[in-house]
Amino acid sequence: MKTGGLKRQLLAVLAVLAAAALSGCFGETRRHQEQAQGLPAAEALLDRESRLSFDFFWQEANTDEGSDGYGLIRDRAPGNPHVSSIASVGFGLTALAIGAERKWVGRKEAEERAIGTLSTLLERAEHVNGFFYHFLQMDTARRTGNSEVSIIDTAIALNGAITAGEYFGGETKQIAEQLYRRVNWEWYRDPQQNMFYMGYSPEEGFQGHWDFYAEQLMLYFLAAGSPTFPADPDMLYSFVRHTGSYGGGEPFIHAWFGSIFTYQFSHAWFGLQGKSDKEGVDWWENSIRASRASRQFAIDQSGVYNTFGPAAWGLTASDAPHGYEGLYGAPPSGYSNDAHRVDGTLAPAGALGSIVFTPEESLAALEHYYNISELVGEYGLKDAYNTARSPAWFAADVIGIDKGITLLMAENYRTGFVWEWFMKNKYVQHGMKAAGVTEK
Repeated sequence: MKTGGLKRQLLAVLAVLAAAALSGCFGETRRHQEQAQGLPAAEALLDRESRLSFDFFWQEANTDEGSDGYGLIRDRAPGNPHVSSIASVGFGLTALAIGAERKWVGRKEAEERAIGTLSTLLERAEHVNGFFYHFLQMDTARRTGNSEVSIIDTAIALNGAITAGEYFGGETKQIAEQLYRRVNWEWYRDPQQNMFYMGYSPEEGFQGHWDFYAEQLMLYFLAAGSPTFPADPDMLYSFVRHTGSYGGGEPFIHAWFGSIFTYQFSHAWFGLQGKSDKEGVDWWENSIRASRASRQFAIDQSGVYNTFGPAAWGLTASDAPHGYEGLYGAPPSGYSNDAHRVDGTLAPAGALGSIVFTPEESLAALEHYYNISELVGEYGLKDAYNTARSPAWFAADVIGIDKGITLLMAENYRTGFVWEWFMKNKYVQHGMKAAGVTEK
């Protein structure tokens, strides 16, 4: 046997053994890992992309210990240097645990950064009833412009706080629990429709509702598990569950714009493998089907947009040639498959964020992206690109939430680490059980 083949086999065995150390609920992911073996070049690239994604959260944070915004993380880089997003902070808190575990930074150093960041969130970051503004000033932790009080971005921040708290324990866990206990979930709920509002601002009040499927599963679990201000766990069953399919594929409950991140974000922390809700929906399987449909759509559109193809897929909200675009997605979308937008722009985080659902296809995409030299920068893959334009366009920035979903899902694919630690939290466990999500 050639040395390379033996090495691949040894790596495969080690991967299976490492996965076997995790709890049984991650069996589906172990199966996916086994399917994706035999791609050592892609695995090496995954390690590189993970490390560079971590570097964004480590290096693009406020490290001035005398600053009111210590620990806040930039929304993007190199653009908007004075703006932090609270979601980027949530991904970054999770990244601290990953970095410490992988020894990319010292554990004590990472723990101190986590404590400092959580202290900023608890003591100085501007909030309303525990809910943070979407964007904060990096140096003051005060609201940026007219940004909204965001329930979903607050949830992402809490997910990061909980992960760091469980991993580091001690003072980190104490502050994380204080943050979680402070959030008044009931205040954000519309009792007439039994739905969370979409957003709130002091100037306009509450607006819109989470009335269609998107990335919001985390809201229901966190709210139901709250020991201080719990909200009705049956909100999980209040939004529209519209089922569709694409190209003869299996049907699934889809998001309005079909953006693939909506099928990923909650799964980055909540281990939903092998579980279903009271209506029998398996949300893990739902995301597998959505990922496959998104890829097939890209393949089918490759004759129109040469950016797309079997190894270039996963339409999702991202930067675009005209600015940030939240409507990028794939069918099914809306009620008539006409809510999504396509112009040939693609974000690498789309396919990479689905690596736990479609490992072989996502690793193939990773290899493809790294073969495009203009797409690779200081923090790994840039946010988006479009080769269907003339000249081809490449984003100047990376965005925290896209680096975050890439890092977290890559780590879950490799070891199940985020799921392992996050799911230890008693409030998380209680919230999922209260919402009726149980083993199948």
